[in-house]
Amino acid sequence: MLGQRSFDELGTPLFDVTFVVLDLETTGATPKSCEITEIGAVKYRAGELLGTFQTLVNPGAPIPPTITVLTGITQAMVVDAPKVEEALPSLLEFIGGAVIVGHNIRFDMSFLNAAAQRLGYGRLPNRTSDTVALARRLVRTEVRNLRLSSLARHFRSPTKPNHRALEDARATAHVFFQLLERAGGVGATYLEDLLRLPTAKGQPHYDKINLTDRLPRRPGVYLFHDLDDNVIYVGKAKNLRERVRSYFYGDKRRNVTTMLRNLARVDHRVCPTELEAEITELRLIHAMAPRYNRKSRPPKTTHWLKLTKDRYPRLSIVRAYKEDGAAYLGPFRSKRHAETVMTAIWDAVPIRRCTNSRKGRSVACNYSQLGLAMCPCDGDIDESAYTEVVRTVRNGIATDPELLLAPLVERMRERATQERFEEAAAARDRYQALAGALERRRNWQTLQAAGRLWAEAPNGDGAFVDQGRLVSTWLGGDRPPLFNVSGRNELDPTQVPTSVALQEEAHLIWRWLTRTGVRVMDSRAPLVSPSNPVPKLEALAG
Repeated sequence: MLGQRSFDELGTPLFDVTFVVLDLETTGATPKSCEITEIGAVKYRAGELLGTFQTLVNPGAPIPPTITVLTGITQAMVVDAPKVEEALPSLLEFIGGAVIVGHNIRFDMSFLNAAAQRLGYGRLPNRTSDTVALARRLVRTEVRNLRLSSLARHFRSPTKPNHRALEDARATAHVFFQLLERAGGVGATYLEDLLRLPTAKGQPHYDKINLTDRLPRRPGVYLFHDLDDNVIYVGKAKNLRERVRSYFYGDKRRNVTTMLRNLARVDHRVCPTELEAEITELRLIHAMAPRYNRKSRPPKTTHWLKLTKDRYPRLSIVRAYKEDGAAYLGPFRSKRHAETVMTAIWDAVPIRRCTNSRKGRSVACNYSQLGLAMCPCDGDIDESAYTEVVRTVRNGIATDPELLLAPLVERMRERATQERFEEAAAARDRYQALAGALERRRNWQTLQAAGRLWAEAPNGDGAFVDQGRLVSTWLGGDRPPLFNVSGRNELDPTQVPTSVALQEEAHLIWRWLTRTGVRVMDSRAPLVSPSNPVPKLEALAG
């Protein structure tokens, strides 16, 4: 017979725990090459505010423009700020033995531990609690996503997160204490229970875990069926058994509880390699459109961006791709994404924007009057100059992406210098959207030109590809007979994919082909990327 647990075994009541809610701003994503620029922290015990800590930190290196755009912290602001070796001792004294809380706390702790170890303090021994993990467990079905801004809005935080350390720490503290109330409702009233809560078992539908008993520990695709045997979710896994069982250990996705309530049967398909599993998942989702695959389901309408073949060509968003000699970008999952790419090109070159092609109207369009575009309605358009603008767009899409991307970097740099950070951020987003569209177009054309090919990874895993479509894969040592890659292709090459499914499959294949050590063993034609690669934002901005 088990006796009652002692108070020591129960753990520390939450009202006796001191929490320090922490947020850092940094110059980048990794402490190996980036530094802290700002520290903000608030200390609580039993819900009472005990103290506040805030300081800018001189990183000892230039702050990238993209970080300034995100946080608003400029180089001038940190020139006279203390360096991390001056700020860290005070912060460690402020934290003491408290439990450190943060939103994605692993990120903040990686920078703190790196600095502490470099300065001889060693890794911080404090226990940590992550509001992302708690929110995933407690409120995942109530919120659109787990970003701090979304959670703060959901819990009506009086402090709005703004990528500044102290304000974000205060917003995180509000979210944390709201989550503590929810945790208390499921019995987590002690610190030890709270720290275990994100990975605790005991889901409402945990009894259905026996549906996973026959799943193998191999790569593949799993399919969830409802009582009517409809497929309601498709996923991929390196280890089918472990991945599917993980759904019963905690909320990993939005609406998992509802999905598990409807779950009646689990089917699976073993795949030789992870690449085949990824592509099988993609094909099944596009074929079946399961209702819980919300982000990856095929779009209802597909859009392309087209450079028309008028006397004065312009950019147009269309719903069908045609082999008509026009230049295309896409396909895009949404019209909004296509509009972002179109606006990026508008920002880069003064190509016609209005739809009126009649030259010499009595009143020019607004774009022409503001000097944003060369439009025929102006009446004074120089046809040779306009031809050069169109040539720039064509060449930027087809051969030299820097023609379109470099002006966007300059625009971003100018707006940041003028402290118009929202406009600079918009230019950055447009750059990334355009660069991504150009990159995928070029990768598609490279695969089309290569035709049939087979390639192998260093471990011997291989794949046979035909014009950007996967034919088969094999494990190392199980290579099938040599393929005939010299025959004629069944499909004529296209300048862009004719569907989102084809584009996403080609992207997965390209990502695998360009991994370190993967070798093309044979192909109908050389697999050669264009001589002018799509430049990274950091390369042009630097």
